[in-house]
Amino acid sequence: MRLEGKVGIVTGGARGMGEAEARLFASEGAKVVVADLLDVEGQAVADAINDAGGEAVFSHLNVTDEKNWEAVVSDAVSRFGRLDILVNNAGMDGVHEPHLLDTDAWDAVMDVNAKGVFLGMKYAILEMRKTGGGSIINISSISGFVGMEQTHMGYNASKGAVRIMSKSAAVQNGRKGIRVNSVHPGIMPPMSGTIRPPERHEYLVTEKIPMGRVGEVEEVAAAVLFLASDDASYITGTELVVDGGYLAI
Repeated sequence: MRLEGKVGIVTGGARGMGEAEARLFASEGAKVVVADLLDVEGQAVADAINDAGGEAVFSHLNVTDEKNWEAVVSDAVSRFGRLDILVNNAGMDGVHEPHLLDTDAWDAVMDVNAKGVFLGMKYAILEMRKTGGGSIINISSISGFVGMEQTHMGYNASKGAVRIMSKSAAVQNGRKGIRVNSVHPGIMPPMSGTIRPPERHEYLVTEKIPMGRVGEVEEVAAAVLFLASDDASYITGTELVVDGGYLAI
């Protein structure tokens, strides 16, 4: 198994992409901390992993709260003895924000998507330095490369911040054995509350994605697994795009 004996935290692990990552990590031998604001759903994911023969716990996490981050990382180390992997998956969507120049929307999305990733890296790096290394995977987006219609510019800015922060952290911690990379998913099935208009969905699929379909969260999880594993031992400071060819156009 590719993550045998490793300990990982997956934020936003209660549903969607984070849930897929947490389940896949556990199936590959990792001890997983499922971290999320959604207590009931997050605990259900951890329970399902344990019922399937894996090992997981749930931790409540507000990624914008520094003390909460400190507590979650400390608890993970207390339970499992170390921290080898952090997946900064939790994020806030900016698609179809009705007021594209709204300042409050800017503040909210930057707080979650940029500051939240910084705080996660801060406390993971401090711990990983003690044990000689680890792997951090920050979930960005194709919106970290290009602008998009009907998307608040704060979302693009936050995902661009994730991209360049990952590079900075990689440069600063490479000699300490810590690898840091970003993953950039393309068009995925919409989460509840962000329903894409049918005509917009059809346009994206037929005109913007060379593979002619939206992605699946499991496909992103597989890319994250690769970067978390020792198979990616000489990969740091780079981007892995999972977008069906969207950015190639």
